Amino acid sequence: MSDTLLTNLQAGVLTLTFNRAQKKNAFTGEMYEAAAQALLDADQNEAVRVVVLTGAGNTFTAGNDLKDFLEHPPSGEDSPVFRFLRALSHLSRPVVAGVEGVAVGIGTTMLLHCDYVVATERAVFSMPFINLGLSPEGASSVLLPRVAGLALASELLMFGDPFDATTALRAGIINQVVPEASLAEVLHKRAAALAAKPVESLRLTKRLLREPLRATVDEALSREGAHFIQRLSSTEAREAFNAFLSKKK
Repeated sequence: MSDTLLTNLQAGVLTLTFNRAQKKNAFTGEMYEAAAQALLDADQNEAVRVVVLTGAGNTFTAGNDLKDFLEHPPSGEDSPVFRFLRALSHLSRPVVAGVEGVAVGIGTTMLLHCDYVVATERAVFSMPFINLGLSPEGASSVLLPRVAGLALASELLMFGDPFDATTALRAGIINQVVPEASLAEVLHKRAAALAAKPVESLRLTKRLLREPLRATVDEALSREGAHFIQRLSSTEAREAFNAFLSKKK
């Protein structure tokens, strides 16, 4: 397993930690590959009852590492980022996420596939796809209106502005807001509580909750992915990325 993704299995809880703290845990293709494989392996391991997603260095994830992303853009459904999203959306084990710091782009959209999300009071979320000349991903065009309502989903995706944990709670993206000092404890307790439930009953409950939208989500992942790839080569996206990277320099 890559050292940019740490794994720890204890008492039925598999914790996956995004581990590029110096880059705010921004995802590279290697990280997506490692995360996708870890989730696929978890679904085949009877010792894993619950999966926890978290980030190192008081940050969840800044989304894509833009340099790596531009050098190795996704080219189809077999690309690492789309393999990760499919593995997460199809996982039979419950997924708990702990968010502190920033959750940018896929850092926010992946939460729509989690079953319980805890965030700190100072967590900041954003889905800035439109500001980069891109389009929604992670089935967010389907799942976000479902949990947030069309008005709020349109606001968050069309403006692409950062938003706080209170707004994320109102949007149904997260379940609970806690002080920073309490995140690890609450995350552990929530994951342990799920891990203590009857295993087959828990998996069946998740399947029954997710199954009605399974085909819709799969279709959205494919449709969004195709549009996303097309947008990456657009003039708007090139101009937006160049402006962003120039400003960063």
